[in-house]
Amino acid sequence: MRSVLIDTSKSPHAKLRPVPIGAVRLADGFWAPRLRTMREVTLPSQHEILEETGRIDNFRRASGKIKGEFKGLYFNDSDVYKWIEGCAYSLAYERDPKIEELADKVIDEIAEAQDEDGYLNTFFTFEKAGERWTNLRDMHELYCAGHLFHAAVAYRRATGKDKLLGVALRLADHIWERFGPEGEEGVPGHPQIEMALVELYRETGKRRYLELAKLFIDRRGKGLIGGSPYHIDHKPLRELGEVVGHAVRALYLNCGAADLFMETGEEALMAALERMWLNMTGRRMYITGGVGARYQGEAFGGDYELPNERAYAETCAAVANAMWNWRMLLATGEARFADVMELALYNGALSGISLDGKNYFYVNPLADRGGHRRRRWFDCACCPPNIVRLINSVPGMVYSVSEEGIWVHLYVEGEGRIELGDLQVGLRQLTGYPWEGEVRVEVDPPEEAEFSLMLRVPGWCGGASISVNGERVEDGAEPGSYFELRRRWRPGDEVEISFAMDVELLTAHPRVESSWGKAAIRRGPLVYCLEQADNPGFDVWCAYVDLNSRSSAGFRPDLLGGVAVVELSGKAADMALWGDDRLYAPTRTVLDGMKPVKLVFIPYFAWANREPGPMTVWVNALWS
Repeated sequence: MRSVLIDTSKSPHAKLRPVPIGAVRLADGFWAPRLRTMREVTLPSQHEILEETGRIDNFRRASGKIKGEFKGLYFNDSDVYKWIEGCAYSLAYERDPKIEELADKVIDEIAEAQDEDGYLNTFFTFEKAGERWTNLRDMHELYCAGHLFHAAVAYRRATGKDKLLGVALRLADHIWERFGPEGEEGVPGHPQIEMALVELYRETGKRRYLELAKLFIDRRGKGLIGGSPYHIDHKPLRELGEVVGHAVRALYLNCGAADLFMETGEEALMAALERMWLNMTGRRMYITGGVGARYQGEAFGGDYELPNERAYAETCAAVANAMWNWRMLLATGEARFADVMELALYNGALSGISLDGKNYFYVNPLADRGGHRRRRWFDCACCPPNIVRLINSVPGMVYSVSEEGIWVHLYVEGEGRIELGDLQVGLRQLTGYPWEGEVRVEVDPPEEAEFSLMLRVPGWCGGASISVNGERVEDGAEPGSYFELRRRWRPGDEVEISFAMDVELLTAHPRVESSWGKAAIRRGPLVYCLEQADNPGFDVWCAYVDLNSRSSAGFRPDLLGGVAVVELSGKAADMALWGDDRLYAPTRTVLDGMKPVKLVFIPYFAWANREPGPMTVWVNALWS
């Protein structure tokens, strides 16, 4: 079974082909414990909550097993489907009978709730059956269907079981009859089904699903659902030059367009995606890889509109950012997309779940006074199962293959068995990444063979040195690129990579009002923050980092599950100067009253796992 995330193995316009999740085994570094937490804690606890909140009962109600009212929001089915998709990726990595039994039982309930004509949405049953397909803009029927399709394909690839795929195909055929070329000219208000239909096409070979995905993309921007930027319906996708509207919807749409490009090669699609990517990364993305500045409409803001305390930065939007950049990477093989994927993965998305795997952020601010805490669940619970499916996807993002050879995208402690033509090549990574920049890759082909090893040199690194069997390779490993090592590989060959992992102080564009004049800390792929728990004796919001101070970084195994902290010198304001009711004071008085302090920074993803207190990513800076 090819338990791949996105099957580009036959996509004519994809640069890279996937490596199955099950072909990668992670050792006890950064990601393996998190996968274990997903399997042992998060997936079972989410199943409990899906039962508690009536989401699974909604399927039992639809099948006639139980009586009562529909529970929760009208798109609650999608949370169940995302949970199953998360189970599928977990099972693809490590078959667990308990998780598989839970998922199988939920799939049975889903299958029994499907109508004879293939329709399936538990909100639109019984008294609401007459309202089906009457409000595509707002009611998420196609969105829920898309998540079902993804779950069905993933579960089949992971387990070989076809029941959920059969449900998905009947619903997909129902939608084709209703909204295909001979049907209504419908457009989903919440994009998602577009990329799901492409993956359904890849799994089944039925071209109608690809055609339907293209129809939904082509119809957008004609005003069929009101023509608002919120729904990304104000212009045809191929004319878009900026990311606008609801951030998750926008990036899910871009995922679908990237998938469509890999099947059709339509240059206008890629040109539009390129414009939007440049706009997002150059003007509308947080330093964490989070996106969506506004609470109003969960939307992108304007250029440089990136507030910190009021950042929305929904967890789902960071997940979508990683998903889109993964697709752009598969399409092009360009390292810049891997850089953004990694940024969102380690920072903007990973902050969305607590270290114990039991609590979640919906919103991920970059500054807080201590009141923003993770919660066990939400009425609108799109984020918890979304972060689970992303984390369980990580083994499938480590490697890809192409005609040239094997591509290494993520540096993780562990092993891979990678099919390269007729060869099965073993790769073993030994590394302390993301805490350290040293990586050793042991290459183990079954026999001497020539191919390329494409090593990603992250854009954040100050430089890289690469050696093969102890001999330094010629320079040319530029940050933000893939370095090609082509040679005749022999069993036992070793590649040693050293990335310069310096502490870097970053400054925002002068038009980013909330961050100009401040500094943020990055080390390796991780963005850091000041949290009050590590900095007693002064308010971290009133601290200043000395831009000329020497930094130090060290790993603390007893802190937050084991993290590297960064220390810098700075100063803190004397709060006694202000009293209880003083609002302004002479600048010289304030500066003279500042005291020297040591600033201790932790990775942003780990904040809010201890006692509440102020936190900030962007720190006041003392400029020379």
